[in-house]
Amino acid sequence: MISSPSLDMGLDEGFSKHLVDATMFWNPSGGVHRYIVAKHRWTLRHTSWRHTIATPMPDGPDQLIVPSVPLPGSHGDYRLPLRRAEAARRLRAARPDLIEAADPYRLAWAALDAAQALGVPAIAFCHSNLEQVAATLWAGPGAALAQRAARRYAAHLYRHFDLVLAPSRAMADHLREWGVAEVAHQPLGVDTSAFHPCMRSAEWRATLGLPPGARLLIFAGRFAPEKNLATLCEAVHRLGPRYWLLAIGAGPRPPAGERVIVLPPAQHTSTLATALASADVFVHAGTHETFGLAVLEAMACGVPVAVRQIEGLAELVDASVGQGATGDTAADFANAIVDVFERGPERLGLAARRRAEQFDWEQVFPRLWDHYANVLGKRNPVATPAG
Repeated sequence: MISSPSLDMGLDEGFSKHLVDATMFWNPSGGVHRYIVAKHRWTLRHTSWRHTIATPMPDGPDQLIVPSVPLPGSHGDYRLPLRRAEAARRLRAARPDLIEAADPYRLAWAALDAAQALGVPAIAFCHSNLEQVAATLWAGPGAALAQRAARRYAAHLYRHFDLVLAPSRAMADHLREWGVAEVAHQPLGVDTSAFHPCMRSAEWRATLGLPPGARLLIFAGRFAPEKNLATLCEAVHRLGPRYWLLAIGAGPRPPAGERVIVLPPAQHTSTLATALASADVFVHAGTHETFGLAVLEAMACGVPVAVRQIEGLAELVDASVGQGATGDTAADFANAIVDVFERGPERLGLAARRRAEQFDWEQVFPRLWDHYANVLGKRNPVATPAG
């Protein structure tokens, strides 16, 4: 474990704190869920802090429920907190020393209300680019207006937080361009012991019924419009009968087509890791990724990647670990996929694994605790012990 002065503070019982993570994005197949669950485990192992998760859909210990209604169009994947005052009351009752909000909606405002009432700092983790989300939801003549409104809203919200964490430098730049001053780059991470090349299984792959010599592409994540899964399906069609796409997840836009296999979200980390490690190339056509957690998990499994060379994905992926598609058409992705196979998936996969090891949670979370300690120090300065 990496040690730092701020982390040592967190390990000292005299500096024990209570952290509350608040989010409506609580779905096992989602990146926010995996980040917070990993944080919870790490907190219990390495610090003396308490950690509570406030969510509309609790599914484990140390969680408190936030009143909510089903989110329209989410197919039951998410629930939306509407009663800001009641959500704030429940957050206050938990008596946190620090609140982190992981979504930019009603619950984020409730987190701010609770933090202000308690006199404690509030941090936001910006997992999604609202400006780009608006462009996807309101395509057409109103897109520019929707983007401007989303940008203004995001700036208005995030300026109230003591600190806003961005998982990529691209997202940090967006926040600063919107006028948010207190921004810090904080990447996400991966459990490199769980997501490991040793999880590759010829037996599991055989259950897919692929023909001999098949080249298996894999995508894991929510089947949402911004993931552009139809582009991947068309790329597979262009590439011909040797190529297959396995899509693991759920959502409003499931992929379909010739040589496309769809499986439900993996219920266990080991199941997902086995699927990733048993594929040949991970593919991702999304254009709005602020980080690319599923991409990193595939890389940790020793699998090269072909992704859209944009936003957070461009910071994770270069020619040493896969190939970035410079355009967003099916032809662009087909070319990127072919390039990976021509240069050798095994060699690229080894480099991908080495890259992922730099993002192990054991490396990432001490940096996060530095941010926590800095924010707490600004709110509650303490004298440095002599000697």
